[in-house]
Amino acid sequence: MFFPSHSEVLVSALSKNEVEGRLEKVTKNINFLDIQERTASGYKFNGSFEEDSFSISLLIEKGDSFLPLIKGRFETTPQGCILFLKYSLFPSSVFFLGFWSLITFLLTLFFGMVSKNYLYAIITFSLGLGNYLFAWSYFKRKIGISRKIFFELLNL
Repeated sequence: MFFPSHSEVLVSALSKNEVEGRLEKVTKNINFLDIQERTASGYKFNGSFEEDSFSISLLIEKGDSFLPLIKGRFETTPQGCILFLKYSLFPSSVFFLGFWSLITFLLTLFFGMVSKNYLYAIITFSLGLGNYLFAWSYFKRKIGISRKIFFELLNL
């Protein structure tokens, strides 16, 4: 996949209701315009729950373009439950990463083929590649932070 993402499957001895209950205790659907609600303590995640799925992200104080959105789905088993997790960028971050990747690619083509300025073509390609690699590495680091909190919550 072109955009940063990560998937994993977790098997828990806890029932679906227990896992859901633990997640709901530390998750709040926050209105970021309400300062009192944002500063409420005890919450680790921001998000929402549906029948057999959820969509959460770490609760943060300031903006972070590479914060992973965790989409999960529950499946019950006789001995517990299985969680299917997918970590991805928020849609706005995907848009901007795609936009700047496209711009730097088009500039590389322009400088390399139209104006025959190969130095500029190499520079713009390097900047685009550097931006893309930075996004992947920072996203992977943020996944590690989110996973650690998520695993501690479920005692995995």
